[in-house]
Amino acid sequence: MRVTKVSTLRQCAVCERTLLLGERSVRFAPEEGAELVHVCPLCQETAIEHGWIKEGTPTQPTIAGDRRRRRRGLVEFLGLSRADESIAPPEPILRRLSNEEIALLEAADLFNASTYRRTVGGIAKSLGEARASIVPLSGVSGELAVTVAWDLSWYQYRVTPESAQPVRLERRGHELEELETSFKDWNTRVEDEGRLVPDIARI
Repeated sequence: MRVTKVSTLRQCAVCERTLLLGERSVRFAPEEGAELVHVCPLCQETAIEHGWIKEGTPTQPTIAGDRRRRRRGLVEFLGLSRADESIAPPEPILRRLSNEEIALLEAADLFNASTYRRTVGGIAKSLGEARASIVPLSGVSGELAVTVAWDLSWYQYRVTPESAQPVRLERRGHELEELETSFKDWNTRVEDEGRLVPDIARI
């Protein structure tokens, strides 16, 4: 009987390096309930520092009020405050935000509260400065697409504010040409540790 050896290419989810044949990796979940991914020995400490959950590690129950606390920081990016569910600028020079601008801020706020922010921050340490966009999608679901890209790689997330899992990884790729033009309108800055800040004029 002839035995054919089949090998499966594995890739580190942090540095994106293809793992060598026989190289040991550890599987992590970027957040609770997420699909397990491989992490190479060099990047395991980075994954742990960024809050990734190692396979087999017991997890803590989700706190019911966690999401409510996250959304209180909705417009902290511009130094605004929320009063009676309306956006009230603390200074006269700050204009009232449009509904679309508020949606962009909320999507960024939800992304920054997720573990995907740490993922982006970890990749940026290897690939350098990233570009990003937040684009509302058509339809009644209120979903937005968050795209973070480098010259050699890109990731696209879906943000659904009212969902139990408001942020999820939708797809990824390597060539910017794979992205539709609307997603390459870079309207968001990527700051330290992968924090997204929409470019919204203050006045």
